[in-house]
Amino acid sequence: MKFMSAIWRRMSLALLTMVLVASSFVVMASPASADTVTVKMGADNGMLSFQPAKVTIKPGDTVKWVNNKVPPHNVVFDTAKNPAKSAALAKTLSHKGLVMKPGDEVSVTFPANAAAGEYTYYCEPHRGAGMVGTIVVQ
Repeated sequence: MKFMSAIWRRMSLALLTMVLVASSFVVMASPASADTVTVKMGADNGMLSFQPAKVTIKPGDTVKWVNNKVPPHNVVFDTAKNPAKSAALAKTLSHKGLVMKPGDEVSVTFPANAAAGEYTYYCEPHRGAGMVGTIVVQ
């Protein structure tokens, strides 16, 4: 009887050790982290453009626009040029307020359930000059 009890204790201890080791791997695993992509509003050479003009992100990532040259600028998403053709989504992503000072920034985090595809945005004051950008969500 003592022999069986000793075996049972050792087996329980071994099982408990395996469970603790396995659970430590689960706790130590880092969750997927979202990225932040920076886009300049106004090129370094003074051209009216977003730099880079096209960026690729994943749902849940953040895009940060930094006022660089030739203000004022803003970021307005085109309703007709997003995968869902959603006016509500375009409005949520847009920052219509003008950014006036160099270094000022605006940012938006794309929803975790954002549809894959291309999202086109522009600067209202400089849209006619071709200040348009694209975000590709993969």
